[in-house]
Amino acid sequence: MKSHNIVSLIRKKRDGESLDSDEMRFLIQLYSRDVMPDYQMSAFLMAAFLNGLNDDESASLTREMLHSGTVLDLSMVPGVKVDKHSTGGVGDKTSLILAPIVAACGVPVPMISGRGLGHSGGTLDKLESIPGFNVNLDLKRYVEVLKEHKLVLIGQTDEIAPADKRMYALRDVTATVESIPLIAGSIMSKKLAEGIDALVLDVKFGNGAFMKTREDALSLAQRLVVIGEEFGKRTVAYLTGMDQPLGNNIGNWLEVYESIECLNGGGPKDLLEVTHLLAGTMIYLGDEAGTVEEGIERSKAAVQDGSAMQKLRDIVAGQDGSTEYLDRPDDYPAASHSFEAAAGKDGYISAMNSYIIGMAGVELGAGRKSKEETIDPAAGIILEKKIGDPVKRGETIARCFTNKEVETDTVRQMLQDAVTVGSFRPDVPALITDTVTRDGVTPWS
Repeated sequence: MKSHNIVSLIRKKRDGESLDSDEMRFLIQLYSRDVMPDYQMSAFLMAAFLNGLNDDESASLTREMLHSGTVLDLSMVPGVKVDKHSTGGVGDKTSLILAPIVAACGVPVPMISGRGLGHSGGTLDKLESIPGFNVNLDLKRYVEVLKEHKLVLIGQTDEIAPADKRMYALRDVTATVESIPLIAGSIMSKKLAEGIDALVLDVKFGNGAFMKTREDALSLAQRLVVIGEEFGKRTVAYLTGMDQPLGNNIGNWLEVYESIECLNGGGPKDLLEVTHLLAGTMIYLGDEAGTVEEGIERSKAAVQDGSAMQKLRDIVAGQDGSTEYLDRPDDYPAASHSFEAAAGKDGYISAMNSYIIGMAGVELGAGRKSKEETIDPAAGIILEKKIGDPVKRGETIARCFTNKEVETDTVRQMLQDAVTVGSFRPDVPALITDTVTRDGVTPWS
């Protein structure tokens, strides 16, 4: 590796110039080895935030973060390994449903997930609401479980993309999180390190998503697909709306409960539509279906014949969890306090602010205000109404559950403020808007 001057490279990026792959390698490797201090990396990140990174720079950044740690070789696991990643939202529990579906259809799913912070929930926290479920497997056990069950669900280990882990911590405290190329590099370095062959992406936009507009979500999706294909991984992204929560349940065990409903043949229509699309695409990319449409039908069949629900039981047991509440979910220890939020007038639910609803869940204990806080697995919200539903004054729009001493009037007011009641039935926001592949963007129909 050729030697460079760190300050000169920061200046180059500050002035809007591009770094070549060797220059990017120099920066990331020096930072990984603690030669480059945090304050210089912070300066580089701000320069990248302000001036952007082109496709080549994004690929170089991803490659260096990826190779800063262990890149798993899953060639000993038969089949095409496929994962799914969502950019996050409120009530988004699709991973809990689609992972066992896809594995039941014969496609190995090595899934490394994250925790929730702020208004958006995390898959790991939801899994840990299942008593005993161990998301902290070492990499040897990770491979063993995947070979046995065609599915494994863990958190990021210290060996996986450690440079990204350190850089993300810096971005979080230097106001450089909201950068499409930095987000793309962070996501893809972790996903590529899993040992996958293909990836399906759910890029959300709307008031409850990280990307507020379709345009920003489309830009991120295109960057993610370009990086995935650059690394030889078949990559498909969908843009999905987050102007209202996905499904009805928000909160860790409550979302597991709703996932169990879906795997047993029930569940909300919007959640099922997104889940079966993502699962069907994974089954197609895993060569277990000839088309996405055939993959969707196989996904639905795995629910109907019970094999997906059995796969959930298998993986919970395989990762040291108790299956007791999978078969008797109503026996799960209930929150000690519950209350309701009601509509203030007659009409139709015309809009929802998913961000505020998510933050109401945090107030109840379903999420963290800081990384140190403990999550209450039983806390959360069940929505009784969604956009387009009629409502009467005083009718319940949401039920709240908590084990904390909370200001119920405050949470109730948050939910009432988050739900707009109009005089006319509105159009329901589009759930899926676009497909992004290496061939371009196709509007969803």
